[in-house]
Amino acid sequence: MEPDPAVLTEVAARVAAEAADLVRTARADISAGRGVAVDTKTSDTDVVTAVDHDSERFVRRRLAELRPGDPVLGEEGGGEVGTESAEGSAAVTWVVDPIDGTVNFLYGFPVFAVSVAAQVGGVSVAGAVVEPVSGRRWTATRGAGAWLDGEPLRVSRPAGLDQALLATGFAYQVRRRARQARLMAGVLEHVRDIRRAGAASLDLCAVAAGWHDAYFEHGLNRWDWAAGALIAAEAGAVVSLPGEDPQLGADATLAASPAVASALRAVLVDCGAADV
Repeated sequence: MEPDPAVLTEVAARVAAEAADLVRTARADISAGRGVAVDTKTSDTDVVTAVDHDSERFVRRRLAELRPGDPVLGEEGGGEVGTESAEGSAAVTWVVDPIDGTVNFLYGFPVFAVSVAAQVGGVSVAGAVVEPVSGRRWTATRGAGAWLDGEPLRVSRPAGLDQALLATGFAYQVRRRARQARLMAGVLEHVRDIRRAGAASLDLCAVAAGWHDAYFEHGLNRWDWAAGALIAAEAGAVVSLPGEDPQLGADATLAASPAVASALRAVLVDCGAADV
């Protein structure tokens, strides 16, 4: 039987909200003076905390209770993206970022979130991004729309690229972030301004809400965009995921208002996005 995306969205929102409670409590404890174990991944600046691991273990346990048998791909615990079950019916894979914006979390900067998405055949059909500090809940169901705390979302309509606010992010590897900085220096003269908040899922949600007119970044993993890109797309954004547009770079993610998507893509290509 085909999974009901609306039901999957309810599961994603419930589990993400519960995990966000765990993360919020942990952040409060840190603010009160409790220490937290911190390790590194790809570089000395790419951190992971014990709370990331606790959050992902919690999400995996809850998904096993609510959706027994579904595989889970998580940032900290690994896994694989499923395609079809042995019986040939569509199988659901859950894609989880237990804390998107770990550096922000560590510093107490309140831009971080728990992201949970359901994918079928590698395509997101349901997703939720929940912010522990504000409590905001971003959700989307494929083909049915996107919402912030139950209110429908629509992208912005800037008059032109020169009036567009662009969000972006940078890699943790020094050489690549230097190339990204050069790219953004070239793009900056074509847009209103650039923002860098440090949590890809929330940047994508901000495009959905019209708080940003566009978002572009290289190097995202599936758990970074699985929920947020669906939310942006269902709010009307033009979305290009890693591997879909080689002229932007093999691992580029773009989400933009239709009013500026083509113009922004052209500028990114002209400024050398493919070489980042």
